Amino acid sequence: MKCVIPGGTGQVGAILRRALTAAGHEVVVLTRRPVREGEVRWDGETPGPWAREIDGSDVVINLAGRSVSCRYGPANLRAMMDSRVNSTRAVGEAIAAAAHPPRAWLQMSTATVYAHRLDAPNDEASGVIGGAEPGVPDYWAYSVEIARAWERAQDQADTPYTRKVALRSAMVMSPDRGGVFDVLSRLARLGLGGPVAGGAQYVSWIHDHDFVRAVEFLTGREDLAGPVNLAAPAPLPQRAFMRALRGAWGVPVGLPATKWMAEIGALVLRSDTELLLKSRRVVPGRLLDAGFGFDHPQWPRAAADLVGRARDSVGGPGVTRAPFPS
Repeated sequence: MKCVIPGGTGQVGAILRRALTAAGHEVVVLTRRPVREGEVRWDGETPGPWAREIDGSDVVINLAGRSVSCRYGPANLRAMMDSRVNSTRAVGEAIAAAAHPPRAWLQMSTATVYAHRLDAPNDEASGVIGGAEPGVPDYWAYSVEIARAWERAQDQADTPYTRKVALRSAMVMSPDRGGVFDVLSRLARLGLGGPVAGGAQYVSWIHDHDFVRAVEFLTGREDLAGPVNLAAPAPLPQRAFMRALRGAWGVPVGLPATKWMAEIGALVLRSDTELLLKSRRVVPGRLLDAGFGFDHPQWPRAAADLVGRARDSVGGPGVTRAPFPS
């Protein structure tokens, strides 16, 4: 199977690339700065020679888009919007022009599209799309609009012979250095992994092995199209999430942080408090209805597995098994 991964040089791309390559598949990564074998240059905006890689491929998994690990100022928010929408349109144009289009196009999206809420989980059928919640910062609505525009760009692409799936992904947890699990683990090990602003906001997450397995599942299921939540079935409040992570590392105490302390920390880390304060209570309704079984449905055991792999690799990349068929 030939798999093309636009924007595949980040954490999630590395996870998929390891799994697919280990399974014996041909993997082509489209990137602005190719440095390794199997990487092809593209600008993420316009058609070019890179489109030849998509013609005749089996699946395209588009991960392209500016990282959300930044301050949410006007320039960065516009860069997030443009990089996601423009790259998605470019991929759609390449698929539309292909003599032999791929049978599936899996497009990264985000669980941030759902509303900040504590009262009930969001699935694909009954979940509340965000943007109009009272009492939250105005710019959170723009994050939702980015997600909606991202999905809209895929939906509007004229690709009648290619099945399209929007991956509304929660945070992908892996022991890779620099990933979200690595950052949260550092906080926990320093004794700083306590509740933030009370810790009632929900955290949705997915173990990297289950993320890979879900991508495999969706690649092979011709009956599944449209938005699909990629999240473990048991989101939990931030205070419980960090308590379990501290327990996995053997750290008994985590200092709590008020909202203003989180603002200062986000400023120092050049990140944004939306990543800490927005309640992302997302469940994988369509995956469960289709019969997908999670290997890591509960966070305490998932955290223990990830901590064990991080220790085994001395902080380096974890070994992702390759569930894809050869």
